[in-house]
Amino acid sequence: MGKLKKKLWIFVLLIAIFMGGFYFFVKGNPPLDVGTLASSNDHKSVVVGIGNKGFGEVKILGVSVNNDEKPSKTKVQVSNALQGFIVTDDYDNKESIPYGFQNIGDIGMKAGTSTKNDEIYGLSVSHHEAINRVNIKYSYLGITFDEMVFFKAEVNR
Repeated sequence: MGKLKKKLWIFVLLIAIFMGGFYFFVKGNPPLDVGTLASSNDHKSVVVGIGNKGFGEVKILGVSVNNDEKPSKTKVQVSNALQGFIVTDDYDNKESIPYGFQNIGDIGMKAGTSTKNDEIYGLSVSHHEAINRVNIKYSYLGITFDEMVFFKAEVNR
């Protein structure tokens, strides 16, 4: 009975080491790929092009702006590389409809979308004041990540 108990402990230890290694590997290689950054002239509406370079689905959990403020509006554009993205704060007008605006909770970003040309994702954020930072909280393989994207305000000369 002693040998069986020893083998069980070794097995449990190996599983724990594997799981810990996997966790640190995933944490060290976040899947969210930030590409296109665009903003309106007043910086109150921005678009962050995002892709998934991982091998599992990415789910956006929340978005905040500047000093962790809740944005006025947040949607995800599901577009294509030929069409690109639109910077707008009106997601329902006739010019915006072709860009496939959806609620962030309804989108699961498929794996490999940072390299695909047929489907691209753009996080559209609007706020009542100029946006200088967008914080994206997302989940991947059950692990939560935070990504900060900075926008530089242009200096008027």
